[in-house]
Amino acid sequence: KLPWLALGLAWLLALFACSAELAAVVEQISQKPVDPLVVILELTPQMLATDTPPTRLEQARRKLLDLLQKRSDAQTAIVVYAGSAHTLVPLSDDLVTSHNLLDAIRPSIMPMTGQRADLAVHKALTLLKQGALGQGRILLLTSSLSEQERQGIREALRGQSPPLLILGIGTAEGAPVTQENGSLLKDDQGAILVPRLDSASLNDFADQVGGSYRQARGDEEDLRSLGLLASPQHVRSDGHLVQLNTWADQGHWLLLPLLLIAALAGRRGWLFCLPLLFMFPQNSQAFEFQDLWLRPDQQGQRLLEQHRPAEAAQRFDDVRWKGVALYEAQDYASAAQQFAQGNSATDHYNRGNALVRSGELEAALDAYEQALDRQPEFPAAQANRALVQGVLDQAKVQKPAQDEQNKADQGEEGQQASQDPNSSASPADENPSRTDQPGTSESLPPDTSGQAASGSAMDDEHTTRPPTPGADSPITGERRQELEQWLRQIPDDPGELLRRKFRYEQQHQEKTR
Repeated sequence: KLPWLALGLAWLLALFACSAELAAVVEQISQKPVDPLVVILELTPQMLATDTPPTRLEQARRKLLDLLQKRSDAQTAIVVYAGSAHTLVPLSDDLVTSHNLLDAIRPSIMPMTGQRADLAVHKALTLLKQGALGQGRILLLTSSLSEQERQGIREALRGQSPPLLILGIGTAEGAPVTQENGSLLKDDQGAILVPRLDSASLNDFADQVGGSYRQARGDEEDLRSLGLLASPQHVRSDGHLVQLNTWADQGHWLLLPLLLIAALAGRRGWLFCLPLLFMFPQNSQAFEFQDLWLRPDQQGQRLLEQHRPAEAAQRFDDVRWKGVALYEAQDYASAAQQFAQGNSATDHYNRGNALVRSGELEAALDAYEQALDRQPEFPAAQANRALVQGVLDQAKVQKPAQDEQNKADQGEEGQQASQDPNSSASPADENPSRTDQPGTSESLPPDTSGQAASGSAMDDEHTTRPPTPGADSPITGERRQELEQWLRQIPDDPGELLRRKFRYEQQHQEKTR
């Protein structure tokens, strides 16, 4: 019996050595620059002052674009504020998205008037805590701070490590503010308002909170003196190397006892047992060789990496990953059903994306709202919700006008038919199965230039636009042409989408207070 026990033990050790069950977490130094930065930009009407031509806002926009370009792969977030604060771009190294959104901002997109830099600092600290373990820096672009803002910023930074850097926008002389409607900005007494840069006060406040202050210039010296153009390091602000957890296979250690058993097999007659090691069962529908080494979820992940999502969906046991595979296989209805089995914010967000792909905008809107109920600070869900709501609102406006146009066209065709009884049948007669003009149930958000395109997979929560229909959409022929014509009537205005998004965020915050 001893030889057979030894052979069984060797077989068991070989199985475990080749399987993926024996893996350990090891730490590796990050190969990507680690220098998180949250930029806070004042977006009040005072930013339209012309003391730094063409406007303060344009100077700040150019300065930010230069900074983003110089920071390369380092992560940067952008927060804008007036009477409220909102995340424009979460921590990301996506220069294209940041560029598009910076081009779209203007003071009129903010839902509340006022100046609350303290709220923006609170939001910046939240972004650093969620995306960078509280490490990083904060850059504030402004021209002045009220006493309320200073007190709020002091309280927010108390006990926090991120330093506050302040970049003053404007000049001490100031200039009148020409608003977006062409009128000059006036104060409560009706006098023309001339905002001025208060450099001395900002410098004193930066010293009080342990930060630095510089006035914006036309070159890069202001950013360089603030330390923003230094090469990003692979260390945190506390001097420790940033470690990333990775999985390393440890099965090779089982080869040592396996070799010991193999050495004992040198006895006469033991070699006849070797063929048993190669007697594996044949492949069948109920069994595959890889079933011995990989769990179903691991098999599905491997198929997903091989761009075989349909097969991967059949392998996954995890409902979330099964939903991702079905989504990539373009089976959006089934993907939505899988995501519906979860109850987290990400589950509802992914379900909303799948429903948009299926053309169910009303249900998608409800899914995004459920995601935001569970995680109010979810920028991707906020953007998608605002985008879908905008399309539905636009559909309600466009539908009556489209119906009137259809009636007019039908009346004109009927008049022509009565004048020429020998003419051929109208297009409506040739297509008896043709449906009405596209309604909201099949409408999809336009592909705006100001939105970042990203997938809805489980490891990416920063998508900001619901996916648009692919070539496999059931809408074909004349129906597709009508839908495309209808979608082209919707204004391509990223600024308007941001305005809706910020307004929804503000309303949601007021409800949760």
